[in-house]
Amino acid sequence: MALPAVLESEWTKIRTVASTSWTLAIAFLATVGFSTGLSALINASFDSMKPEEKATFDPTLLSFTGMQFGQLAMIVFGVLVVSTEYSSGMIRTSLAAVPRRGSFLLGKLTVATALALVVGLLTSFVSFFLVQAILGDRASGIGEEHVLRAVVGAGLYMALLALFSMGVAAMLRSSVASISVLIPFFLIVSNLLSGFESTRKYGQYLPDKAGSKIMQIVPDAMGSPETPYGPYGGLGIMLLWVAASVLGGYLVLKNRDA
Repeated sequence: MALPAVLESEWTKIRTVASTSWTLAIAFLATVGFSTGLSALINASFDSMKPEEKATFDPTLLSFTGMQFGQLAMIVFGVLVVSTEYSSGMIRTSLAAVPRRGSFLLGKLTVATALALVVGLLTSFVSFFLVQAILGDRASGIGEEHVLRAVVGAGLYMALLALFSMGVAAMLRSSVASISVLIPFFLIVSNLLSGFESTRKYGQYLPDKAGSKIMQIVPDAMGSPETPYGPYGGLGIMLLWVAASVLGGYLVLKNRDA
């Protein structure tokens, strides 16, 4: 089957499965909802903040404070896109229709990542403009230096997170196993390693910590620790994680029976 036909097939699969649509909707609502709510609280208590907190206040980064909740739904989306076919047994039919496993995986990842990117960008722009409206005089404009980079980067971060999750799901071939690994990894392990001085030098190179640097405008904003890399360096580190995940998923798909 030619690649355009594979892409069309994968698009049909994704849009006809309710769970994938719901997870994308939750990613949008959770990010926007928590970002606006937390921003309203911070804006209301701004005058009582410590001087060092005011000095590193980053209104752009504040727009994405809900990302830590929305990204969990994006992880689940990435897992379901790949693992649903294994749990239903449809993977055998899919591979029979597309014997070239590289083309099959490429089509699936391309369609799902493009969809995640569209939702991610929609989420980041909506969240940014709503939060800036809440902040009033403390707001940043989309035309200010580095702001557009941060907003676009936030959407790209969500898409890369979904792609990373797809690679892991292709390796583990199970929704339960993939979610059981990924959610604790991002929710617990990453925060624990980044939360202590002795382990922070390792935690800062995890995909979420490095990738989220692209959303930051002010150095050391909102108590974030100093890192040896900048926004684009952090995005590069995340891309390496994603590449390793996708490569691992391809090798498992290529060398193991469905």
